[in-house]
Amino acid sequence: MTSRLYAWSLFAALIATAGLPIYIHAPKFYVDSYGVSLASMGFVLAALRLIDVVQDPALGWLAEATRPRRRLGVALAVGLLVVSMAALFAVTPPIPALWWFALCLTGLFSAFSFLTICFYAEGVARAETLGPGGHIRLAGWREGGSLLGVCMAAVAPVALAAATDSPFTAFAVLFAALALVATFAMHHQWQGHAAEPTPSPFALFRPVLADRLARRLLLIALLNATPVAVTSTLFLFFVESRLGLPGWEGPLLLLFFLAAALSTPVWSILARRHGPRPVLLSAMALAILAFLWTFTLGTGDGIAFALICAASGAALGADLTLLPAIFAQRLAQLGTREAAAFGLWSFVSKLSLAFAAATLLPALDLAGFRPGPDNSESALRTLTLIYAALPCVLKVTAILLLAFTPLSDPAPTKEALT
Repeated sequence: MTSRLYAWSLFAALIATAGLPIYIHAPKFYVDSYGVSLASMGFVLAALRLIDVVQDPALGWLAEATRPRRRLGVALAVGLLVVSMAALFAVTPPIPALWWFALCLTGLFSAFSFLTICFYAEGVARAETLGPGGHIRLAGWREGGSLLGVCMAAVAPVALAAATDSPFTAFAVLFAALALVATFAMHHQWQGHAAEPTPSPFALFRPVLADRLARRLLLIALLNATPVAVTSTLFLFFVESRLGLPGWEGPLLLLFFLAAALSTPVWSILARRHGPRPVLLSAMALAILAFLWTFTLGTGDGIAFALICAASGAALGADLTLLPAIFAQRLAQLGTREAAAFGLWSFVSKLSLAFAAATLLPALDLAGFRPGPDNSESALRTLTLIYAALPCVLKVTAILLLAFTPLSDPAPTKEALT
């Protein structure tokens, strides 16, 4: 059975490639290539993420309704993902760049959300076949592949720039190749079920929303995802403008995500031995220490920031591995429909990105910050404050909430949920 789990790592890498790295690269690519302003880019990203937030529960319902034809649904969504990626990076906008950016990301984010919901929902049933600790075990394979995919996608455009004049076009081609291989490898892992009436969206979501522990885990996920949204939105600007290290972005991103990927099996082993909560709390504390260190950095502090990237990346590995596994275990206890539940999980994750896009880039624009080396000390101070202080506040809140959450709550009876 274990030998077949490689397909989960491969498909996770595909999904991850179309997630956070696009959020890192696409805004700066359109700002640099087509002169789109930071403020307008921030508002468009926020609007797109709000669309995502609204549609994710609907996509969870759709994933459940199309479950008997899941392989076909996944194949169509992968096709939309590939086309959207190619249009975003390999096609000169035939309409105003900002509108083209919005159109391409709408397709890309919709396909990404649908695939993520299906993938994590399928994982709940798959983990149950792996025996004790199956959710943590599958999460290790899945999130390890996801983080390796993020590593490759984060540095690919920078690495390809040395070999071609059109690095983002080459990136889109490589993405299409990965999509073909990953979809083929995962093909037999999707388990279709006999068609049955699909409840209304409210009926699907009721078991999760009625459960106190599930609601608490969704709130923790929101608080814990927002720091990543903040730092990913501002990472390239922080390295280029605050540290004054243009050209370091690729290696630092690689270090960050590689640390996350390499830490994943370690967190998984520790969680099986000591329980997921104390291990996750330790990782969250490590992230806070890394954010606090960032306050002391100035121009040229590349080595110190590299150590921060390694520490915060390792902490991210625990976030991405253990929290979804805890949520999946609760879903298994509730016996609820997994696709709908992970539609809500995706909803809270996207909400954090919507918050980051709606507030951070316009706030920097108002503070007088401009991409590049020419910024006032006041603008750079604002950049550092948002980049480091806000994640600390959110992480501390998430730690307190998780510390006082009884993960051993008994699952409510079916009568209590209806």
